[in-house]
Amino acid sequence: MNKVALVGRLTADPEIRSTQDGKSVANFTIAVDRRVARNANGEQQTADFIRCVAWEKRAEFAEKYLAKGIKIVLVGRLQTGSYKDRQTGKNVYTTDVVVEEMEFAESKGARQEAKQDTQQDTGFMDIPQDLGEELPFN
Repeated sequence: MNKVALVGRLTADPEIRSTQDGKSVANFTIAVDRRVARNANGEQQTADFIRCVAWEKRAEFAEKYLAKGIKIVLVGRLQTGSYKDRQTGKNVYTTDVVVEEMEFAESKGARQEAKQDTQQDTGFMDIPQDLGEELPFN
């Protein structure tokens, strides 16, 4: 039996495209928490980043409703593959979860809050305005 169940948050908005025969496909990655015991005081939490592929109606759902930071539950199957990298000529091996079912893991309000938080994150650090003369460049 090949069955996978995951709960995690999207690391970025899904990438949606269509195949040559018109089928929709969505690619996205979810961060799934993993607990690793570190010391006698407790646990340290880390995450695995799982690549996922959704086809047709599930891809359309992903395009319409999923965004970076949203927590989802999904069920699918593992699929492995390989291809030859054009630049290096080496074989690259892939493992993806092909999504068979998915649903939200949190309320609509929490999803909207997560979406707002990620939209405000520009990826740049805030620098105070009064540091202009101390910076090595102007």
